Amino acid sequence: MIVFCGGFSNSDVLGSAKGWAGAFLFNPKAKETLDRFYARKDTLSLGICNGCQLMIELGLINPDYEKQAHMLHNDSHKFESAFLGLTIPQNESVMFKTLGGSRLGVWVAHGEGKFSLPYPEDKYNVIAKYTYADYPANPNGSDYNVAGIASADGRHVAMMPHPERAIFPWQCGYYPAERLDDEITPWIEAFVNARKWVEAQK
Repeated sequence: MIVFCGGFSNSDVLGSAKGWAGAFLFNPKAKETLDRFYARKDTLSLGICNGCQLMIELGLINPDYEKQAHMLHNDSHKFESAFLGLTIPQNESVMFKTLGGSRLGVWVAHGEGKFSLPYPEDKYNVIAKYTYADYPANPNGSDYNVAGIASADGRHVAMMPHPERAIFPWQCGYYPAERLDDEITPWIEAFVNARKWVEAQK
């Protein structure tokens, strides 16, 4: 499994994922390595925030689509940082399938988080949506309120919110009072699912 992490991973500027993508596209050895990884059937990948932008820029989620998704500047034209609600729809993904039907809190922190999706929603394996359509609950104006999508086979996920920043209840801006004794939040289940899947490939 490879994880493309967020937090201005390539450089501390907006749009840095485009430069990061260029490091793969214009380096033959890096491009060949990446292509070989994605050609395998026993791999997973996850892109968070800046990493999501990278995966979308490289067309790693729906490589066979004639028209590719794009990540655009937030409709607010501002960097948005907030603790928001996500709904995890029923989905076919390795990491998030068992969380289908959940409503979970998570942090967002991005300036270019708007999913621009050229096809109808049912053409995408959506793994997370902002629970409410209007700003600021949808912080960027993403089509269909999408916060994350997976490849058709469910192995590769690109999402803008940061579940890794909400693994423990004390990290959350809000946590249900009746569950304050939880040692970890339900977000950890996605990473446990990934580990179990990888183990099963041996």
